[in-house]
Formats: sequence, C-alpha cells, structure tokens
Amino acid sequence: MAAKITVKPNGSLRIEGEFEICDPEGKAFGLGGATAISLCRCGHSENKPFCDGTHKKIGFQSVVKARDLPPPAPKPPVP
Repeated sequence: MAAKITVKPNGSLRIEGEFEICDPEGKAFGLGGATAISLCRCGHSENKPFCDGTHKKIGFQSVVKARDLPPPAPKPPVP
C-alpha cells in the first residue's frame, strides 16, 4: 500500500503504508517493521520526530481541512 498521511486534528501526522523516514543525512530510522507511526506536529515531543502524546498535555490546537494547493512556480531557465 502506498503511504497515506493523515493530519490528525489537534495532534500528530499519522503515516500508514510503505514509507521510510530519514534524518538530514539520509540515514533511515529503524522502525522495527512498523507500518504505521505518528510524527510530532506540536514540537514538544521528547521523542522527536515521533509523537509521544505531549500535544494533549500542552493543549496544541490545529485543525486542518483538505484544500487544493496552487501549482508550483515555474523554475527560471538555466543559462
């Protein structure tokens, strides 16, 4: 199954399916075979980038509704 990312109301980003999460150097996190994980969106998790539920304790609020994004800006021509 392709990866599906769900923005949870007042919470995390839930990722399900086939995915890989890498650090800035491109090294993959060992996910222990998990096919679903949650990533922190509030910035207060003690286990970043993974969610530890802290958003509930701090009262994080963010409800996101699906919408269409504008197309990307054209890239300038290469000289």
